[in-house]
Amino acid sequence: MFRRTALAALATVAALTMAGCGDDSPVASSSPSSNSSNSSSSTAALSGTITVFAAASLTGTFTQLGKDFEAAHPGTKVTFNFAGSSALAKQINEGAPADVFASAAPKNMDDVKDKGTPTNFVSNTLEIAVPKGNPGKITGLQDFADKNKKIALCAVQVPCGAAADKVFKATGITAQPDSLEQDVKAALTKVGLGEVDAALVYKTDVLSAKDKVEGIEFPEASKAVNEYPIATLTKAPNADGAKAFADYVLSDKGKAALTAAGFSAP
Repeated sequence: MFRRTALAALATVAALTMAGCGDDSPVASSSPSSNSSNSSSSTAALSGTITVFAAASLTGTFTQLGKDFEAAHPGTKVTFNFAGSSALAKQINEGAPADVFASAAPKNMDDVKDKGTPTNFVSNTLEIAVPKGNPGKITGLQDFADKNKKIALCAVQVPCGAAADKVFKATGITAQPDSLEQDVKAALTKVGLGEVDAALVYKTDVLSAKDKVEGIEFPEASKAVNEYPIATLTKAPNADGAKAFADYVLSDKGKAALTAAGFSAP
């Protein structure tokens, strides 16, 4: 009796041991392969050219972010079209292939018909740019009403021009520009070449050209702070790449690069 009981107990222990080993094996082998498959498929999906239409004032920062994005995602190529936001919006509406649009003002983003949901990612403030040494002896915003000064402004259709117009109206100053430029970089170039005594550009533009120009802050700038929205396009040729790049701009790395360039939080 004792012998039969002992043998039965041993058989039960053996069966339980074999069942436990059988349960562990598939769980251990299936989980890593599943994760590996998901990881490789998501990496493979992100490839090709990503076309970004961006405001001229984003040229330096976005160019660097594009290089960083390509390094983080081998197989991708980020190409840019930098210009005044109004011109970019018009090009997109006329069918120009674009994946992402980053505007220097919400109004120009609103003008784009086939856009996703925009997100404001930075803001920018106007600053007076003068050539090194300030040969025109510019002291403040009131000098923009002096007909004896050579002045460049952005055209009112583009965000930097609309912001300048808002500041002038708020302060009662009638500006006397000698030239109206189609984007902020063109206005800045005139200053750097010494063709004008001053221009109203963004703080970030003054920083980007600090070897050629000087900046003069003015308190009235607070009356017209530009917020920059970014959005993917609903007809983006590379939808996955568009979302990934927009997310990269909104990431901590993107925010750090934009802050270093002089942009502020929206």
